[in-house]
Amino acid sequence: MISHNLFPTPVSFFELGRELSAKESKFLLNLEQKPNENNATSKERCLLDDPKLASLREFIEASVSMYFKEIYSPKNKVDLRITQSWVNYTKQGQKHHKHNHANSFISGVFYIKANKETDRIYFFKGGYQQIKLPVDQWNLYNSESWWLPVGTGELILFPSSLTHMVEEVKFEDLRVSMSFNTFPVGNVGSDANLTGLYL
Repeated sequence: MISHNLFPTPVSFFELGRELSAKESKFLLNLEQKPNENNATSKERCLLDDPKLASLREFIEASVSMYFKEIYSPKNKVDLRITQSWVNYTKQGQKHHKHNHANSFISGVFYIKANKETDRIYFFKGGYQQIKLPVDQWNLYNSESWWLPVGTGELILFPSSLTHMVEEVKFEDLRVSMSFNTFPVGNVGSDANLTGLYL
């Protein structure tokens, strides 16, 4: 049997390659928080605009640009702009509800504090399943969800429409991550095909 993975969903990992500086860590771990649905989030919603995170923003923007060019290969002059960025704090017994990111093209999560042995992000297949058969062995074709391990210093990028969540944290260590959204800027579409859009 020969199978082809047609139209896959690109979920990509990038490594910061260094530890966060003391200044970066102090800033990110001590932000003013507010309650989220099942955990807490920073009150500030544009954190990557702060000069204290200039180096981190540079890494994230370079990663987003690489992902965008390699996956989407845009013909026109178009880039992705970070629109919002915030930090999530999840303690033992808390979780991050199932959701996706509206008004965004590519979303990302950078892990400020996470344990690769115990921390995961779950993704969910979209769409209506007309016939549902009992499964003997799960794989990437027949699964309705899939999880990936995540650790400190990792950045994960994915289409904003992809539904995801974090299961209940069972260990004492605080899980801290920064999420962000992006949106295209530039010449989107084609005038000749009546899809032209200048943002």
